[in-house]
Amino acid sequence: MPLDGITINLLKQELSQYIVGSRIEKIHQPSKDELVFHLRSREGAYRLLVSASANSPRLHLTARAPENPATPPMLCMLFRKHLMGAVITDIRQLGLDRVVFIDLSGTNEIGDNVSFTLCVEIMAKHSNIILVNSDGTIVDSVKRVDFTQSSVRQILPTFKYEFPPRQNKMNLTETEPKDAVSAIKSCTGKHLSGAILETLEGVSPLISREIASFACGGDIAANEMNEINEQRLENKLSEIKKFLLSGKAAPTMLTRESVKPFDFTFMDITQYGFTVSARSFESFSELLDDFYYEKDRFERTRQRSQSLLKLLNNAAARAARKLQSRQTELEACADRDTLRINAELILANQYRLEKGSLFYDLENFYNNNEVVRISADPALSPAANAQKYFKEYRKAKVAESMLGELIEQSEQELAYLESVIDSVNRADGYSELAEIRNELYEQGYLKRAKNDKTKKSKPMPPMEYVSDDGYTILVGRNNVQNDILTFKTAAKDDSWFHTQKIPGSHVVVIGNGDIIPELTCRQAAILAAYHSGGRESSQVAVDYTEVRSLKKPAGAKPGKVIYHTYNTMWVTPDRELCERLRKKK
Repeated sequence: MPLDGITINLLKQELSQYIVGSRIEKIHQPSKDELVFHLRSREGAYRLLVSASANSPRLHLTARAPENPATPPMLCMLFRKHLMGAVITDIRQLGLDRVVFIDLSGTNEIGDNVSFTLCVEIMAKHSNIILVNSDGTIVDSVKRVDFTQSSVRQILPTFKYEFPPRQNKMNLTETEPKDAVSAIKSCTGKHLSGAILETLEGVSPLISREIASFACGGDIAANEMNEINEQRLENKLSEIKKFLLSGKAAPTMLTRESVKPFDFTFMDITQYGFTVSARSFESFSELLDDFYYEKDRFERTRQRSQSLLKLLNNAAARAARKLQSRQTELEACADRDTLRINAELILANQYRLEKGSLFYDLENFYNNNEVVRISADPALSPAANAQKYFKEYRKAKVAESMLGELIEQSEQELAYLESVIDSVNRADGYSELAEIRNELYEQGYLKRAKNDKTKKSKPMPPMEYVSDDGYTILVGRNNVQNDILTFKTAAKDDSWFHTQKIPGSHVVVIGNGDIIPELTCRQAAILAAYHSGGRESSQVAVDYTEVRSLKKPAGAKPGKVIYHTYNTMWVTPDRELCERLRKKK
């Protein structure tokens, strides 16, 4: 769900307690549509994330600031020039519209006092982050909008900033609920939820449906409400107005199947019955940080690795076509014995066969003398036709022996490429993607430029977790790291976990010679399921065994291991558990 105006108002009141009076110490731009402001005040340090992404526009304090690029973009440098050291003096909202203004005060290069306003417009694909100076002139924005994109409102440097067009809806903070009910009831030809959406500013479709459900038990026509319906509607609007005026609400995430985030809101939701579960949060920032984490991680990875994924998908498609072609050839070789029998039958009967025949009808002494028709080349003698069939038989026999090995190679290559694609999709930053690129350079899928003088970075350590029993659990980030973790870091009696027939990370429990408790084994299996291609599944099979049982085939690609002695556990991936167990730096 996109942020609605009412939630933004409650969020604004929450943020004002933390960020007003704080000073900007750092500014980062993790992706083209995101900015992270590192703030410091007397109460402590905070990180304010502001996003203009079409899929998840928002602003909130974050505990999971994404990794930054090695070289800051030009827009980031511009924002640093004007805003480093500036103090946030106020945070405002345009009515209950989805536009937030953050006022800042600072000094320029010569020491003069200057003021700026950061305009955060949260409007789906039209979302933007715009820096405006004291006289209302646009300094720059995350998304520039010229005359070819909009004839109504342009967002370009040196242009005057104009407010987004208003919808002339009623603001609950300035309106009596009774008057709002009258306006809603006057919307003829509309269902109640649609009339609420059309009348009230800052209300989302979710909230309008919830209000209609509370007032009437369903979504009836707005002008068909009776006195009881109208009174219940007024009571619900009074409750929402109280939320707005007090700034106290209930940040709530709605989940399906107990784990998948579905929506979020500021009040209890009953319209879904028991099909949706509710989870409460202490603050809206914590709620939004959690709700958008996985979605944003995938979007950032997609932006950063688009060309890499395209290369890998093309390579995987080629490997799949090659595998299919070889399997088809192998199926054709399965009929090679027929070629040999045809040759032997022709030789056995050549005394009564003549040159120039298009076919021979011969008794098959291998099959109760049943008559078979064998195609022949009329330009060849019977003996030459027999030799032709023998030649095709030998060719098919040699091909079959070679194709078995080639098919195995193709299967391993395809499995390897799928594992790399999975690693890219799960990568959580530039450093992890850089390591995957290095792996592909070494395997020959990528070629370094001749003038590439990029210094090879120090390898990242595996992800580290601590189970509730106190055991360290290490998780590989990519295939190369999986090999190092399994065959160099882990001891022979440590426990090893991996998803069954699904690409994913190697997971090792450092046992220190102990018998690993069942709870730790299950938590390690959940980590293996979460860090795999089965992350979104409800039940994932995870194999586990001792490290001593693993073997690395000679010449195998990174990440490939074989094992024959193992047990299997079925688990459900759980991001909340993974976050809780992750060792804090």
